[in-house]
Amino acid sequence: MNPAELPTARDIVGFWRQAGPERWFAKNEAFDAQFRERFLAAHEAAAHGELDHWAQGAEGALALLVLLDQFPRNTWRGNARMLATDAKALAIARQAIEAGLDLKTDEELRRFFYLPFMHSESLDDQQRSVELNAALDANTQRFAVLHRDIIARFGRFPHRNKLLGRTSSAEEQRFLDEGGFAG
Repeated sequence: MNPAELPTARDIVGFWRQAGPERWFAKNEAFDAQFRERFLAAHEAAAHGELDHWAQGAEGALALLVLLDQFPRNTWRGNARMLATDAKALAIARQAIEAGLDLKTDEELRRFFYLPFMHSESLDDQQRSVELNAALDANTQRFAVLHRDIIARFGRFPHRNKLLGRTSSAEEQRFLDEGGFAG
């Protein structure tokens, strides 16, 4: 697709803002299909680095994080592809936070600068997630602590094992069987 035909950062952030918390983290096939249809080409461009220049501003960085961290989770649920751009999202989040771009964003949307840390299987990233999310609402902070505690306990997210072809340890399987976090 011609870059001029891609949605703008403003289009992406506007769509995401309008979707709101009731759609951001819910499994909704109709919303996922709409998200995929409108922004698949932009996701692919972002994944290939064609939109990296957006990371220089708050709105552009936020749009990239939605495209690289949230879009895959809605588009490829239950498929390892949903994690394929996590490292790129984390790199952009680090850069944006270092530049203070997260603080130039509405608090409700600021969490999307921090989610790549929460999605990481690195304990250092998880600790950073807890620190960053401490300034947000209690529910977001609760999830940050939950994610960190899972990584501290297992060194990875057991609910990703099957998806990534990893063998679960007996302790991980017990955790999952007892209703452990499902992602």
